[in-house]
Amino acid sequence: MPRNFFMSGPAPIRRTLRYLEGSPYALRDQVRILNIFFRSRDLAHKGTREFVFHNFPQLQYKNPDVQLLTFLNLMPTPYIQAFLENGEKVHIDLFDHTRQEVQDRVLQVLCKGQSILSAEAKARQTIANPANFGKGFLRHCICAVPGQTPCPGAVTFPHFMRRKYYEDPTDPDSPLKDLSDEQ
Repeated sequence: MPRNFFMSGPAPIRRTLRYLEGSPYALRDQVRILNIFFRSRDLAHKGTREFVFHNFPQLQYKNPDVQLLTFLNLMPTPYIQAFLENGEKVHIDLFDHTRQEVQDRVLQVLCKGQSILSAEAKARQTIANPANFGKGFLRHCICAVPGQTPCPGAVTFPHFMRRKYYEDPTDPDSPLKDLSDEQ
């Protein structure tokens, strides 16, 4: 198997993590199933075909809880059918649309807005990051994390961890020089 096996084939950029993460296609929470119907050789279906070729991997990556299906050569007109949580169906007609028009329609009708995405990202960052500690986070102090040094108020540090015992008081730059002069 060649070294760059995944970078071969048509449009290998579609398989890069940077391309998948850069997708704006975060579907609304109500969408459960998304069906895309198109034909393989019809000119009126070209925009839908290109959308599926370039953007379907992004849809799959950004929406792991949504079932995404493509149906090829079943219907005479291209369209997207979305099944919502409450049982409703949403149909988006894509007849003779370009790829950009299809992207705009999907973003406008089925995807979350930028304000919702930024609010979710901020909430996810502040709560989910275990490195954050202090008031309002999961841990009040870093000493609550296993493997970290405990608080000196709760446990006395051993001598090798105290500056007083490992700095040389005869060193002229040492802050302990003043203490050695007093003795």
